[in-house]
Amino acid sequence: MGISIREQWEDWEESFLSQYASKSKNSEGRDVPEEPCDLRTIYQRDRDRIIHSKSFRRLKHKTQVFLAPRGDHYRTRLTHTLEVSQIARSISRALRLNEDLTEAIALGHDLGHTPFGHCGERALDGICDLGFKHNEQSIRVVEVLENEGKGLNLSKEVRDGILNHKTSGNPKTLEGQVVRYSDKIAYINHDIDDAIRAGIMKEDDIPVYYRDILGDTTKTRLDALIHDVVNNSIGKDKVYMSDEYNDAMYKLRVFMFDRVYTNKVAKGEEVKANAMIEKLYEYYLNNVDELPEEYLYLNREKGEDIRRVVCDYIAGMSDQYSVKTFQNIFVPKSWEM
Repeated sequence: MGISIREQWEDWEESFLSQYASKSKNSEGRDVPEEPCDLRTIYQRDRDRIIHSKSFRRLKHKTQVFLAPRGDHYRTRLTHTLEVSQIARSISRALRLNEDLTEAIALGHDLGHTPFGHCGERALDGICDLGFKHNEQSIRVVEVLENEGKGLNLSKEVRDGILNHKTSGNPKTLEGQVVRYSDKIAYINHDIDDAIRAGIMKEDDIPVYYRDILGDTTKTRLDALIHDVVNNSIGKDKVYMSDEYNDAMYKLRVFMFDRVYTNKVAKGEEVKANAMIEKLYEYYLNNVDELPEEYLYLNREKGEDIRRVVCDYIAGMSDQYSVKTFQNIFVPKSWEM
C-alpha cells in the first residue's frame, strides 16, 4: 500500500514551506495520543474539530463591539473570527508558513468569549475571585468543556497560539504570531467600518497622520498592514511589523477607544449587560442545583471550583440566551390558567 494522503501533505510541507514554518510531522502532538488520520494532517484535523464544536457555532450570537445591533451587516464574534482567519491565512501563505495551523489557531482564538464581548469579560473578571480572561477560557473550552467534558484534544501548537493571541502574548510558533497580529488588524479596521455604518464617526474623523500612513478606507488599511507584516517578516524567524506601521496601528486603536469603545451612545447598554452578568453569576453561585447537568458534573465529579464552573456556564451563553435566562429567573411572568 502506498503512502497516505496525509503523508503526501506532510512531504509537501517539507519541500515547500519555509524553514521556519511549523511542519505537521514535527508537531509536539496531543495530550492524549491518537492514531493519525489517513487524509488530514494533525493541524487540519484540529481546524475541523474547532469548526464542528458547539462553542464555535455560538459565536454567531455573541457581541463583537455593538450590543444587539439592529442591522444585518454589523460584525459578530463569529464574523470577526472569520475575518481574522482570512487575514492570517493570507499572511501565512505569503510567508510560506503552515496555513492549516494558522487557520486552526485563528478559528479557535475567541471560543471562550463571553456574551456581550469584552463587557461580559470584565463583568466576570470583576465578580469572580478566580478572575476571568477570554484567552484562558478559550483554552478551557478546548481542553475541558467541549465534547461532554472530554475536550477536543487539540495539538499543543494550536493551544499555544490560542492562549497567546492577546497583545501581551508570546506565541511559540510563527503561525501563532501571525494570528496575534491578524486579530488586531482585523478588529481595528472592521470596528471602524461598523462605527461609520452606525453614524458614530466618519472616515474624516480619523487623524490625517494615520490616514497618510495606513490609508483612508478599510480596504487600503488592511492591504497596507498585511503587506507591511509580510514585507518585514519574509525569511525571518519571527513575525514583525515595521515600527512606523505598528505605532500608527496602536495609536489608531487608542483613537478608537476614545471614539467608539468608550462611546456613550455605542456602549450605553453595557451598564445593563454588566449588571445582568453579575446577577446571573450570584444567582447560580447560590443555586448550584439549577446548573445544567454537564456543569454539575464538572463540580461534583471532577472537583472543579464552583466559581469557575459558574463562569463556564455564563461565558458559554450567547447574548440572546443570557437575556432569556435572566428574564426567566428575575422577571415576573403573567399569570395564566
